[in-house]
Amino acid sequence: MGVSLCFTTSATYTLPSFSSSYNRSPSLSQTLFFPFCPKPLFSLNLNLNLNLMSKSKCGNVDDHTLTSSLFDYHRFDHQLLQSIAYDSLVWASLHGLLVGHKSIQNSGTVPGVGLVHAPFALLPNPFPEIHWKQACHLAPLFNELVDRVSLDGKFLQESLSRTKKVDEFTSRLLDIHSKMLEINKKEDIRLGLHRSDYMLDEQTNSLLQIELNTISSSFAGLSSLVSQLHRNTLSHYGKLLGLDSERVPANNSVNLFVEALAKAWSEYNNPRAVIMFIVQAEERNMYDQHFLSVYLRERYPFCVGYCTKKKNVELSNMISKEKMLYNTHHITTIRKTLAEVDQEGELLPDGTLAVGGQAIAVIYFRAGYTPADFPSESEWRARLLMEQSSAIKCPSISYHLVGTKKIQQELAKPNVLERFLENKDDIAKLRECFAGLWSLDDSDIARKAIERPELYVMKPQREGGGNNIYGDAVRETLQKLQKAGSEEDAAYILMQRIFPTTSAAILMRDGCWHKDHAVSELGIYGTYLRNKDKVIMNNQSGYLMRTKVSSSDEGGVAAGFAVLDSVYLT
Repeated sequence: MGVSLCFTTSATYTLPSFSSSYNRSPSLSQTLFFPFCPKPLFSLNLNLNLNLMSKSKCGNVDDHTLTSSLFDYHRFDHQLLQSIAYDSLVWASLHGLLVGHKSIQNSGTVPGVGLVHAPFALLPNPFPEIHWKQACHLAPLFNELVDRVSLDGKFLQESLSRTKKVDEFTSRLLDIHSKMLEINKKEDIRLGLHRSDYMLDEQTNSLLQIELNTISSSFAGLSSLVSQLHRNTLSHYGKLLGLDSERVPANNSVNLFVEALAKAWSEYNNPRAVIMFIVQAEERNMYDQHFLSVYLRERYPFCVGYCTKKKNVELSNMISKEKMLYNTHHITTIRKTLAEVDQEGELLPDGTLAVGGQAIAVIYFRAGYTPADFPSESEWRARLLMEQSSAIKCPSISYHLVGTKKIQQELAKPNVLERFLENKDDIAKLRECFAGLWSLDDSDIARKAIERPELYVMKPQREGGGNNIYGDAVRETLQKLQKAGSEEDAAYILMQRIFPTTSAAILMRDGCWHKDHAVSELGIYGTYLRNKDKVIMNNQSGYLMRTKVSSSDEGGVAAGFAVLDSVYLT
């Protein structure tokens, strides 16, 4: 059952029935009241923690029992959790762990209006260190794979040819890609800010990839804050909880994303050009984006004027303090919607993209990944205009297509990775994390999915959460497609359903904490920058942990299904 608490004049505990596969009393519901407590006030029974740690040292408790008991967060005293929750809300408010509240007008357009803390887990999620290291080591391999696949235009066009016939959004993307192939458009400077998402399958104890994101890999800003929050919480409450703040890995994703954007801007070699964020007209997650733009301006000043021969030498390399005052240039960022790019943008004769009279060095897409971002031809004109320009696209149309579900499924086929990579050890490492992936033109796998739909997930070529098909709906959708006898099945792929370990979690949303049983998904960020034959950076660049109630199929934070979390290494 779930347990929730909201900070009001009187704190309220509500215990609603929990609907899932677990056996629980279906009707238990109770509300408890006690005075609101603005200062830490709790009485604790620490005997369980102390006894477990003592017995562990004597060898009387195995590691599994100790770990299971330590991370049974539901056993903690209510007043202790209230105190941690209050402190966490204060920390989140002071440090910018914020989003716009959906009920407040203009909260998605005007900064500072309708602020509420981003949904987060009160305490970090346990995750095996061996699988953590595996996921981190895979990031540079996936970065390189994306780049190499992006250069094979024939592979992308042929792999998505059936999908193109039935999926208009993918078809329009392919049309732009085809136009670039026709004019032999080269992207000499290629920037990727990726995120590979994984779940730990409980039955096989295997780390399996959910998807590879190549466009709008969000939460680099806020995920860094959640890791800091949890380290701060454990530095204050760790002894009471039996947890060590040092077991929460440092998460530098925001700085590493900023570094990649700044280096790409430098490679473009026009100190007057700006970085353009492509955003949605309404964006409640704007503060995650603003962390990047503010850090770019504040942490990456470059010198111009007398030192231009040294090509954007950083301030830290300059000798004369007096010269700094007169020759420092800060990277400028602007935010535009696709429609605004269409209205204000133009392609100059030398290939430079100018928007509102400003030359664009780097285009960073935080929109353009869903059909909803293209309500008219105006947005499609903007997408084509940007692709035709010399600006560095993050992602380019090729990188974007590599991140589609169909390409993920094609890469999982036998001998396909060998088309792009030479190192057998690298290929084996990548293949080890692939879940089962199939095309729906495989009649045998379609039959198995109809018979056992609970073992599969149907995925369309969409990003953003809330698009996948689960359970009985898999059977119903497959039977409907078969009855229609069309090629509509090409709009989907089938994926093995992963069943991760369920753990006790405490989820914070809208000022309330809620006890529930949850599952988590680990995303590993990767940054990749290349200029022709020179790889400038290829790194693992922080992480995103998302946790959702185990009864929920979908897992997007922005879509309202999950909360931000961090890793506690076990």
